[in-house]
Amino acid sequence: MRKNPIHMLALALMLSGSVGHVAFAQRPQQEQSQKSQDPVIQNIIKMATENSQLEKLGHELMDGVGPRLVGTPQMKQAADWAVNKYKGWGIDAQVKNYGEWRGWERGITHIDMVHPRIKSLEGMQLAWSPATPSKGVTAEVITMPEFADSLAFQKWLPNAKGKFVMISMNQPSGRPEYNWKEFATPESFEKMKKERDEQNEAWRKRVAATGKTARTLPVALEKAGAAGIVMSNWSSGFGVNKIFSAYTKKIPTVDIALEDYGMLYRLAENGGKPKIKVVAESKHAKKPVPTFNTIAEIKGTEKPDEYVILSAHFDSWDGGTGATDNGTGTILMMEVMRILKQVYPNPKRTILVGHWGSEEQGLNGSRAFVEDHPEIVKKTQAVFNQDNGTGRVANISGQGFLHAYDYMGRWLSAVPRDITKDIQTSYPGMPGGGGSDHASFVAKDVPAFMLSSLSWSYGNYTWHTNRDTYDKVVFDDVRSNVILTAILAYMASEEPELVSRERSVLPVNPRNGEKVAWPQARPATRLGGME
Repeated sequence: MRKNPIHMLALALMLSGSVGHVAFAQRPQQEQSQKSQDPVIQNIIKMATENSQLEKLGHELMDGVGPRLVGTPQMKQAADWAVNKYKGWGIDAQVKNYGEWRGWERGITHIDMVHPRIKSLEGMQLAWSPATPSKGVTAEVITMPEFADSLAFQKWLPNAKGKFVMISMNQPSGRPEYNWKEFATPESFEKMKKERDEQNEAWRKRVAATGKTARTLPVALEKAGAAGIVMSNWSSGFGVNKIFSAYTKKIPTVDIALEDYGMLYRLAENGGKPKIKVVAESKHAKKPVPTFNTIAEIKGTEKPDEYVILSAHFDSWDGGTGATDNGTGTILMMEVMRILKQVYPNPKRTILVGHWGSEEQGLNGSRAFVEDHPEIVKKTQAVFNQDNGTGRVANISGQGFLHAYDYMGRWLSAVPRDITKDIQTSYPGMPGGGGSDHASFVAKDVPAFMLSSLSWSYGNYTWHTNRDTYDKVVFDDVRSNVILTAILAYMASEEPELVSRERSVLPVNPRNGEKVAWPQARPATRLGGME
């Protein structure tokens, strides 16, 4: 799941009244009653509640395979696992290559403070980090001073030679803001926020004065002979750091938990001259490895060349196990396919599931799919995408399609009221320009809908963090989403004709006074990670 600035624009437009935002409205009671008696719908609900395989799928994927970083053996292992699962259910499935990525495999990371005392530290190497020698690297840890300008930074750079350099701000508190708000006095809370904001601004200026960015600063330190890069990308919650990618080519880049990072920082700032030993094992492939999507389908009978697409990216960052981003979306769609194969084995239209690769690096798998399969895109009835966490679906936007209220409202009316009663819908809504894989289809005028979940503290605690693990999955909520998605897929498949793709007239952006443009399709990265 990637951040998308258009979400903020959509919120602004909703507040201004330019985009409708209403609780889901039920269809007439008679229509509801008729659909509740539909044997396919009854069987979907029965199988999802009485014969759920979610916990087993989650365990096998998240605990057994683990994280699924693009370019790693685990990504291929996950794809093979999914294909075997589908074939065991009698569903055709295959891995479809679309490009290449830098190959890398994570190994053991062990970080210890060896001076002024002995302490094992909580941390790990970043994705694609270079390895250390087998016996590790031991060196002093230093901080960066304040610089008057980039020339002063260049003069300081020789001090980095042979040292581990800390490039993140030392957080003033390891307690998240909600904890302060609950227990601190109002005066203490305001004081903390003021000091934190001042420190953030001072640190921003300190880094800016180097003339470097978050991407280029580690490279400059590496060229100066640093022993390694030490950072702490705190996610504003207890015990959580976000784990992304290294930019160094020869020296290790490690992320250390806030508590240990702060200790090292204070020791360095106060003349303690702390030393750490880092052992970071990893393997870089000698040449790029394939990138791919994992595709499965239940062939349609009456209209086999028309499609309903279930969408969930398969890849993840690898600080945790990719449980809620996007393991939950993955097992949700697998469970939907398993159930539909049993209760709706001969759908009117072909039901296809796309487990996309390299979403985290720019929606590459789904972008490649829409580029490579215009014949499918042309005849896709609808796409249902799930990505943002373990929670019950709480929001559905019409994605800017003028008549989405009609057909989505009709399909949603078949879903049990206890599932839809708290879903907020916005019609016609704003077209998704990024953020997740539905946007790849929206840009091609395909009605593609993001099934957006309740938070469950997703942004702080699991999104791209070291704590995105199986224990954070709320399986009852995922089961609810299975029922919702399976019924939506069934209803979309049974729809007599392809639904309208007519765009709504987009509003004026209140920020700049210009009319909002429909998102443009962007090309997939077919060779990535090499820079």
